[in-house]
Amino acid sequence: MAKTRKFLSLSFFIFFLLSLAFFPFQSLSSSHTKTYLYAGCTQQTYTPNSPYESNLDSLLTSLVNSATYSSYNNFTILGSTQQDAIYGLYQCRGDLSMPDCATCVASAVTRAGDLCRQTCGGAMQLDGCFVKYDNATFLGVEDKTVVLKKCGPSVGYNPEAMSSRDAVLAGLVGSSGPFREGGSGGVRGVAQCTGDLSFGECQDCLSEAISRLKSDCGTADYGDMFLGKCYARYSTGGAHDTSKAHGKSNNRGQKTFAIIIGLLAGAAILIVFLAFLSKICLRQGK
Repeated sequence: MAKTRKFLSLSFFIFFLLSLAFFPFQSLSSSHTKTYLYAGCTQQTYTPNSPYESNLDSLLTSLVNSATYSSYNNFTILGSTQQDAIYGLYQCRGDLSMPDCATCVASAVTRAGDLCRQTCGGAMQLDGCFVKYDNATFLGVEDKTVVLKKCGPSVGYNPEAMSSRDAVLAGLVGSSGPFREGGSGGVRGVAQCTGDLSFGECQDCLSEAISRLKSDCGTADYGDMFLGKCYARYSTGGAHDTSKAHGKSNNRGQKTFAIIIGLLAGAAILIVFLAFLSKICLRQGK
């Protein structure tokens, strides 16, 4: 029995070491979803322990729970009076997996709650998701207010590069669906509307965002334009490459394959080693 316990303990220790060696790769995959972009809180406040606070807690819980199975949803919670009503939505980036979506929304809700304590409304935009809630209804209402603009350094006027960028941005407007991405040469672009907008409202919002992006960022090597209900981003492949900003990698498939091979190799080594130890234990037990 003592030899068996030693054998099992050693086996568990080896498995634990292999777990530490391989599992960190999985935890790194969703770190980009928590990158902070912008946030805002309304000026109106609510009374602690009021019906509105209770409704707010219910709303935020609904947002987090829903994000485990859907990349977009909105909720309306009505109270006994109009002052107690609250409206909210969340939206994950269209290329995000459901586990990453849930992680991102939970992080956004927590950050918004910390930042906007006792305010009736708040908004939090992380790289992977967007969360907004308010006591005034905003669902289905187009909002083209500029909330974030970032332009990279100018790389000088390059007709070919500018033509590729404009073609990519035009392709985003010409696409359908709330989430859109495209590329041409070294230029990548991505755009998204919140799910509560109609197709026409989304087109209008994205057209405005892209028009501002082109005029405000000019010959910049990257640009981000976030409006109240949509955004558009592009990169010419520099340090602000959208494939990196969005948690993607040109070698993503190769990295995934390498991780799988590593795990299989580790499992094979473990099996061989355990078989070897088993033989030793059996010989000693005779």
